[in-house]
Amino acid sequence: MMKTRAAALLQQPGHWQVIDVDLAPPQVGEVLVRFKVAGLCHSDEHAATGDLPVGRTPFIGGHEGSGVIEAVGPGVTRFEVGDRVATKFVPSCGFCASCYAGRMTMCDLGMFALAGCMPDGSYRASYMGEDVAQMTMIGTFAQHAVASEYSLVKIPEGVSYEAAAMVSCGVASGWGSVENGAGVALGDTVIVMGVGGVGINAVQAAAVRGAAHVIAVDPVEFKREQALLFGATHTFAEMGEAADFARLVTDGRGADAAIVCVGVTTGEHVAQAFSAIGARSTVVVTGIGDSGAVGLPVNLWELAMTEKRIQGVLFGMGNPGADVPRLLDMYRSGRLKLDELITRRYTLDEIDAGYRDMHDGKNIRGVIVHEE
Repeated sequence: MMKTRAAALLQQPGHWQVIDVDLAPPQVGEVLVRFKVAGLCHSDEHAATGDLPVGRTPFIGGHEGSGVIEAVGPGVTRFEVGDRVATKFVPSCGFCASCYAGRMTMCDLGMFALAGCMPDGSYRASYMGEDVAQMTMIGTFAQHAVASEYSLVKIPEGVSYEAAAMVSCGVASGWGSVENGAGVALGDTVIVMGVGGVGINAVQAAAVRGAAHVIAVDPVEFKREQALLFGATHTFAEMGEAADFARLVTDGRGADAAIVCVGVTTGEHVAQAFSAIGARSTVVVTGIGDSGAVGLPVNLWELAMTEKRIQGVLFGMGNPGADVPRLLDMYRSGRLKLDELITRRYTLDEIDAGYRDMHDGKNIRGVIVHEE
């Protein structure tokens, strides 16, 4: 057993508390990771508020991050001690039906994500003799964690841990929402609704893919200003104004795609996006809300008669094992902004301050930099 510090929920709803947990050594197919950087993603805060129910508490948060392998268990073939890695918050085994079909974000092992346990149902962390779950089987809010080798991907030398952490969730999710979810093409008109840690990357993806109009919508002025730096051509505080503008520049047709990345997404947000797009166009729903909320107030006649599409997207709807290195290659060639995403850095003990800043609209992405 070894001890490590981690930010965890002791109850749900609850708040993040820094505790000392015991870690068992890695078992078959598992590795010990020393995390360097963890992103403060809104998804973890959904767990704190209870919108995202978890399997058990205590529950170590964090799914976006990067670090270094310090030990490997029996049978590990993908990594060696010293390898630098980023996390995949949906593991990919490579053997299940979804993985064989190339749908890596639908890997069967994803069913354990919110249970926070290993695929055999056991746990590697404990607190005061009680099993502790890890967010998406990872738990980057811990300084050390035991994780499945299926939940990690190697990162190249010369890429900072901070940049690598960015692509492990926010960038891959936002980029894939545009590329895979909406299929944005040259000359398209795209609306991005919500310009936080995911939406800002949908903005830069739409710009890089050649959209003629990249329209960012957010009530926070700071985020609208940042969106312009990441490739937005126009910004609006309200969705109605953005929809009117999209119709203005498309001879009344409406946007080709609307990417919904609102921090707490509701059916009304989706309905607003649905009204803003044209025939045979796509609403991509990437943001999440209350897991118990149901119903979309959209006109079913319009849905059928205009062939509009509403597409959910998880982790960019791609192959994280391939997408993370691809995005890092774009970063190294100067085609993708990663360093600029980080607004503020926090210690583990400052996690509550980091999430307050997120809720107050002060951050595009805050990160925890773990102490050595």
